[in-house]
Amino acid sequence: MTIFDELKARGLIAQMTNEEEIKEIINNGKATFYIGFDCTADSLTAGHFMALTLMKRLQMAGNKPIALIGGGTTMIGDPSGRTDMRKMLTIDDINHNAECFKRQMERFIDFSEGKAMMINNAEWLLKLNYVELLREVGACFSVNNMLRAECYKQRMAQGLSFLEFNYMIMQSYDFYYLYKNYGCNFQFGGDDQWSNMLGGTELIRRKLGKDANAMTITLLTDSNGKKMGKTAGNAVWLDPNKTSPYDFYQYWRNVGDADVLKCIRMLTFLPIEQINEMDAWEGSQLNTAKEILAYELTKMVHGEEEAEKAQASAKALFGAGAQADMPTTTLVDEDFTDGNIDILTILVKAGLVPSKSEARRAVEQGGVTVDGEKVTDIKTVYAREDMKEGLVIRRGKKSFKKVVG
Repeated sequence: MTIFDELKARGLIAQMTNEEEIKEIINNGKATFYIGFDCTADSLTAGHFMALTLMKRLQMAGNKPIALIGGGTTMIGDPSGRTDMRKMLTIDDINHNAECFKRQMERFIDFSEGKAMMINNAEWLLKLNYVELLREVGACFSVNNMLRAECYKQRMAQGLSFLEFNYMIMQSYDFYYLYKNYGCNFQFGGDDQWSNMLGGTELIRRKLGKDANAMTITLLTDSNGKKMGKTAGNAVWLDPNKTSPYDFYQYWRNVGDADVLKCIRMLTFLPIEQINEMDAWEGSQLNTAKEILAYELTKMVHGEEEAEKAQASAKALFGAGAQADMPTTTLVDEDFTDGNIDILTILVKAGLVPSKSEARRAVEQGGVTVDGEKVTDIKTVYAREDMKEGLVIRRGKKSFKKVVG
């Protein structure tokens, strides 16, 4: 199977330009491609997995990745998928976040001589003269076309700042600059970035001629990547100080039945033939698939030793027979209101906290999980009918209780 066929088989490709040329170039290891990472936090998240594993797959096939750190574009902020403007970060914050990204990416990508590059777009974007930029590239962009782009349309109702409106031009200029100076002929990104990415391809052709061989592929991230790596409104981080290896493992162990095989295909390096055999799995076999997914991804991010420890801890807590021996609290009719009970009441009834004010603090500080999933909203409620088999409530690392309704 060629690398292009594998990307298709794993369900990674959403749309692309020049399919036959793309197939020829990446199958022969001739692609120099980039993926951009804006430095909006001091750690990558599980939502970056698809991009990181894609870079690794293509590098293993002989292609050359460029990890583009968005030191410049982060100064503006990508409006895609946003309902409000991003928090403005200082240059010091952005530089710190960029350094954190570099350390994490090195676990996935081989940056040794000639194998890959890590470049910060602050090197050129922060040096641009505004009037010169307008004259050089402004005429290549139609405002009418830009306003039709999905990344802008969804923000028009809430209000789109002129600052954010420039993001497409900055991202497009990145591809143009990398093409001219580094021989970068490919860009990859999420399918929510399609309009921005086409802007770069068009800019290269307008400035350098129609024969300029610049290509674009977007990945299926709207349904997977945007939701991937988020739980209870919080990101699942790759930094073990922000998301422990155990919590990281548990996040993937608790993906939905409908998503587990998609995630295994897209994110792990298990042979596609082995994954295809799992298509017929159902019932308890899907739990096995979730354990495989959680173990493989934890090993990739935190190493084999941490993956083994996380798996052992999870099995000790949730494995066969473990819940039977766990201290249990049985709720009564009076504990429910209209068939529901809130998380604060559950914590108090289970004896995990002495009061609701303490329960509130525990939830708000991120110290409470229910069946392995972190709860951060104090208004979270559970239906009695969903508690017949019991929920495993954890406060901190050592306090557990099974609560049955």
